[in-house]
Amino acid sequence: MTRLRIMFSHAAVALLAVACGVGVIALTIYAPVWVWALVPLGIGAQMLNEYNLHRYVFHLPPPKQQWAFDLLYVAHYGHHDFPTNTRLFFVPIWVALPMLVVNSLALWAVLALLGVAQALWIAVAVVPVGGVLTFLAYEWFHMTAHLNLPKTRIERYVTTLHNQHHFRDFSKWFHVSPGGEVIDRAMGTAIDRDALKHQQRIEFIRTLGLRPDDPRLVAARGRFAAKYSLTDAEIARAAVV
Repeated sequence: MTRLRIMFSHAAVALLAVACGVGVIALTIYAPVWVWALVPLGIGAQMLNEYNLHRYVFHLPPPKQQWAFDLLYVAHYGHHDFPTNTRLFFVPIWVALPMLVVNSLALWAVLALLGVAQALWIAVAVVPVGGVLTFLAYEWFHMTAHLNLPKTRIERYVTTLHNQHHFRDFSKWFHVSPGGEVIDRAMGTAIDRDALKHQQRIEFIRTLGLRPDDPRLVAARGRFAAKYSLTDAEIARAAVV
């Protein structure tokens, strides 16, 4: 219950869960049965999306402009800065909602232009159902990796790999969803066990290589302290070099 309460208190998770539920109901009532066979396409697409968004967007080099840095801080940098803050676990709604809308409409439009029958229901099966179900699973496993509570075997496995990303090398292990390590291995961003034994921790690992007292980080922490319930003591500790 603790995890469900934390997860569904976040606007993006709640909204996408509703969208997924509506998609499932719509497919059940209106779509031909064969459309359900396309749901796995959404699973695969979201696994790739998870990796690409995390690696190429959330880990962009830190912007020099404070406004742009603040956006990236809310999207992901802040999560590395305060990895146990539950309010920073989840993808912001201003990232999740546009992705849902754009991906759904784009797939529907392409299929319709190609004259594919049942274009709408195919798009619903792939994005709001298959894709969003996978996104919700990602949010569950990511949240669980950062919580100190009893975990299943697969949850412990995900936690072990994700901790390497946070506390060993933030340029590796971009997947979180189970099975996503296949993508990391294919893209050369995995850490094998032998290499891990000899690899040193990256300097300033929790601030993605930035000095903890970098003015941009200091400004972002102060700006979002109230939103994420950051105490003065937490902010002071985070800035220690």
